[in-house]
Amino acid sequence: MRVVTFGEMLMRLTTDPTVRLQQSNLFTYYYGGAEANVAVSLADFGVDTLYISKVPDNSIGEACEKYLQSNQIDTRHLLKGGDRLGLYFVESGIGNRSSQVTYDRKFSSFSQLKQEEVNWDRILEGADLFHTTGITLALSEELREITLEAMKQAKNRGIKVSFDFNFRAKLWSQQEASKAIEKVLPFIDIAFCNHMDAVHLLNIEVLENETDHEEKLTYYYKQIQAKYPNIQVFASTKREVVSSSSHRLEGYLFADQHISKTHTYTIEPVVDRIGGGDAYAAGVLFGILSKWDPDKTVHFATGASVLKHTLAGDGNAFSIAEVEQFTQNVSQEISR
Repeated sequence: MRVVTFGEMLMRLTTDPTVRLQQSNLFTYYYGGAEANVAVSLADFGVDTLYISKVPDNSIGEACEKYLQSNQIDTRHLLKGGDRLGLYFVESGIGNRSSQVTYDRKFSSFSQLKQEEVNWDRILEGADLFHTTGITLALSEELREITLEAMKQAKNRGIKVSFDFNFRAKLWSQQEASKAIEKVLPFIDIAFCNHMDAVHLLNIEVLENETDHEEKLTYYYKQIQAKYPNIQVFASTKREVVSSSSHRLEGYLFADQHISKTHTYTIEPVVDRIGGGDAYAAGVLFGILSKWDPDKTVHFATGASVLKHTLAGDGNAFSIAEVEQFTQNVSQEISR
């Protein structure tokens, strides 16, 4: 199986959780980005994964490429040029203080990408699935057109298209996101979104007298599917934040008019939640590509996400066997 992911490569600069951003004179840096994180997870599962982005043609861009290659990701179509790599700063939360993200990504190499730089004929050759997110759509009008063209070409080749809404209020408004996302939805097979996306981005009528989360998601997914019958699978997680260091997580997957869910995982302590959603998406995509049933897929994906919360950095680093062992026997015992 071969997967192509498309998005912006970023450098994350993270504070120690015991200080605020303005107090910090020391940052830990990681490479990542939503689509890159999905690529890293899939590569760990043994998937032939190709990542498309644009990074500056300097030592930082070279470091990005080496990071991807160290995770067994195909970088033959990674573009070089432009003036800078996009950055974001994370003021790490702890206890009752939440984390805060500050972006510094305007005029990045990727955000300046032009249609003529990307050869989708070559990039999509032999691919089984194309994945991107709403973050890519948020970065420029040109990228919205590039992404739409990629999806159209993928569909013409019989390649599945996966899209994570990943709405970021600090990047664009709900109105802008709604307009752009509705343009790409007719070309999507797999959608990662939740009930809030349905209401605020797709203008689905609010369900009155809401019951439990499972019934609520079922209602919204059926409403979206009625508008876009091409979407065959929907997936999301439900997260309860007890504190920055303690979360509860459940996974949900809707396919064939039926929703599958997991039990509730308690994650404590949370080492790093960034990339947890991308690990979940990668788990779902791997299950679909492996032709697993929805129940096995959602349990595997949620297990992968839970494990990601135990690692610092954006990318996940667990094999199929390790995720399966975790989901089958959640234990604190040492594996000997």
